[in-house]
Order: sequence, then C-alpha cells, then structure tokens
Amino acid sequence: MPSSTAPPPAGTTPPALTDSLRDKLTRAPVAGLSAQLRARGLNDVSIDGLTPLRPDAKLVGTARTLRFVPHREDLFARHGGGFNAQKRLFDAVGPGEVIVIEARGETTAATLGDILAIRARTRGAAGIVTDGGVRDVTAVAAAGIPVHCAGPHPAVLGRRHVPWDSDVTIACGGTTVQPGDVVVGDADGVVVIPPGVAEDVADAALAKEDEDAWIAERVAEGHPVEGLFPMNDAWRARFETRAATRHTRLPAPGRAAASDRAGGAS
Repeated sequence: MPSSTAPPPAGTTPPALTDSLRDKLTRAPVAGLSAQLRARGLNDVSIDGLTPLRPDAKLVGTARTLRFVPHREDLFARHGGGFNAQKRLFDAVGPGEVIVIEARGETTAATLGDILAIRARTRGAAGIVTDGGVRDVTAVAAAGIPVHCAGPHPAVLGRRHVPWDSDVTIACGGTTVQPGDVVVGDADGVVVIPPGVAEDVADAALAKEDEDAWIAERVAEGHPVEGLFPMNDAWRARFETRAATRHTRLPAPGRAAASDRAGGAS
C-alpha cells in the first residue's frame, strides 16, 4: 500500500537548514559544491539528465520526496485518481522544501503541470526536481518557482505512472535522495548534500570560489595558467598575502561604528 504523506520518524529528522547556511548555499555555485563533495568522497550525488526551466533561478532547500511507479491499469484505478500521493504532497510541502520526484527517467509523460507548480510556490516551496517530464512547460517556467526536469511532454502522468508514496528514500536522476537531504540547483545542475556535511561543503566551496575569482583576474591580466591554475608555491604566497592584507584592512568589530558615532556627535 502507498504510504501517506508524513514527516520522517521521530529521531531521524536531519539538522535544520538555517538561514545562514541557506545563504551560503545560495551564493555557492553548484559546480563548486560538486567539487567539494567529490573531495570528501561523495561522487554519486548529482541528479543527472535534467534541465532547469529557468537557468537564472537558484534552488536551495530540503528534500520532500515523491515516488511514481510504472503504470498498471488496476493500480492506477485504485491509487491514481482523486487526492492521490502526488496531490497530497503538493498540498503538504512547506516553506524552504524541495519536491523531488522519482519518475525512473521516464520522459514520455509528465509528472506535474502548471497548477501543481503554482500550488508549490504558494506553499513556499523552494523548488521542484523531477527526472520525468513536465507539461504546460511555458506556464510552469513562469510560475515563479525553480523547476529542474528531464524535458517537456504533453501527456498526463497516467500515461506512464502511478503516484505511489511520499517521504521515502527514492532514486532520482541516478542518485539516492532521502527526505531532509539538502538539494541545491543552478544552471549547471542539481546536487544532493547529506545534511551533516552541508555547512563544511558550503564554506569550502565559497573559499574556493574566492580563490578562483582571484586566479581569473590574473589570467585576464595576461598571466599564463601554468603554475597559476592550480597555484604553485609562489602564486599561493601572493594569494595568501593578498588575503591577509585584505583582512587586516578591515576595521575591528565596533571600531567603524564608534568612529561613526564620534563623527555624528560633532
């Protein structure tokens, strides 16, 4: 029997995605997060084969999962109509959550359309990820919520799927996704981050992004990439000197505020 939409069992709820961590993940590029996950031995965490309907829209949130099973007429008759598992999850998704749909990579039917995309947006969802198709694709793209999918298709889900259960471990785009996993997407793709390493991965990705930006500036100045990308000892010393100089130029905490107050008192 399909399970009803329910939160993970007590004691298994992952760490919360704090506002601070959400901000870091929003600023960190998915390519950088992917590299940091790989450096930690996590290679099979990308959801492959998808395209963002709005490449400029960043997706950051925690996973709510939905599983479709292959269409079978008798099962669809019992579980496909009415207030099924798909509709229950779209009605229950919360702010900052990402609906992740297992559709087995089946692209010859849709897994959602514009009405459900609008419902997810009004519920405050952070995005939708599906390794199946999307119908009403122009309207979904305009719905104001980031959506990554395997492509457009006009057919309703009943052509290939039975909406089965939610908030269970699923497979999407070749990787495993559990409820509460951190999901981040941009124009480069979507990665799934185990909650326990998300903060460390985000910090490392932002630090590397700062380093790469400095390298890009040197390349734009005409320097060759040899010895610079990656940096040898000499270039590393220059970068670290720059970083240290920039840090020491920052006012000590409270100093700027005190100076402003002194200036304002005159």
